[in-house]
Amino acid sequence: MPHLEPRIVYADDYIIVAEKPAGLLSVPGRGEHKQDCLIARIQKTYPDARIVHRLDYDTSGLIVLARGAEMHRRLSMAFEKREVDKRYFALVHGHVLSQDGEVDLPLIVDWPNRPRQMVDPVNGRRALTNYRVLERSGMGAEAVSRVELEPVTGRSHQLRVHMMTIGHAILGDSLYAPPESAERHPRLHLHAAMLAFAHPETKRPMKFVSPVPF
Repeated sequence: MPHLEPRIVYADDYIIVAEKPAGLLSVPGRGEHKQDCLIARIQKTYPDARIVHRLDYDTSGLIVLARGAEMHRRLSMAFEKREVDKRYFALVHGHVLSQDGEVDLPLIVDWPNRPRQMVDPVNGRRALTNYRVLERSGMGAEAVSRVELEPVTGRSHQLRVHMMTIGHAILGDSLYAPPESAERHPRLHLHAAMLAFAHPETKRPMKFVSPVPF
């Protein structure tokens, strides 16, 4: 499927930065029908490419991959130490009242309803999201906010669950928005638009920006 081909934004002997399209897995899933994924496609050109972090199937945008075991170790450590700056843009239902703020709610997998995640104050792992409203438009049922999201932690579905929990599910979210949202909007309106980190070999500051497609 050519429309799912990731675009290589940057590549050298140590790292690869790519744009993942919405509708492509980051890594293989269970079953033969889920083997087509970002890492498989990139390894056709760069056999030593390794996944360091992931984007949801429905999310588009920037992702950095390591070349070889040592770069994978270094980049993984940078993510663990929260030395990688990530920014996402989203369209969410309703007008978010505060111009900016944070959502600090622990998350855990909702086992009976996998792959859904849920807030669990007792057993959940800490999850922190900063948000900033960029624009509000529409009225009533058509009210929408454009927001910039910073995932301070990197839990599965973190941005999607956090925005839903504060009453502003992301447009087109088939898991966390009302059913009519996914029916009206053909894709999840969530895009990884900026990625910044120190190059794992040269230590040079790197910053990549991807245009928001909605």
